[in-house]
Amino acid sequence: LQLVESGGGLVQAGGSSRLSCAASGQSLDYYAIGWFRQAPGKEREGVSYISSSGGATTYADSVKGRFTIFRDNAKNTVYLQMNSLKSEDTAIYYCAADPSPSGSDYVHSSPSEYDYWGQGTQVTVSS
Repeated sequence: LQLVESGGGLVQAGGSSRLSCAASGQSLDYYAIGWFRQAPGKEREGVSYISSSGGATTYADSVKGRFTIFRDNAKNTVYLQMNSLKSEDTAIYYCAADPSPSGSDYVHSSPSEYDYWGQGTQVTVSS
């Protein structure tokens, strides 16, 4: 399984951006997905997670109400819609995948659970 993130770039504070995590090699039907980010000088943090079914999602408190994670298994892609962006959202964003039964509502919320990682995409929010 290979994951490729896209959609990052420079965004003004208060603006929106949508990140994509496109998978190849295997169907994402059998994977739970997580979005993580790492800002300069800071540790990696979990941003949002979605179950293989898409029916269960969780968010970090820092992004709750502003970010939305969703998936389109027909396109083998998971998205992170980011609204009301703040300067503190500036980071490299990574998506990751962990094997999960198809249709599961189990959310994998620990980074150590994830076996596959993308290369990351930079999001810079200017104030």
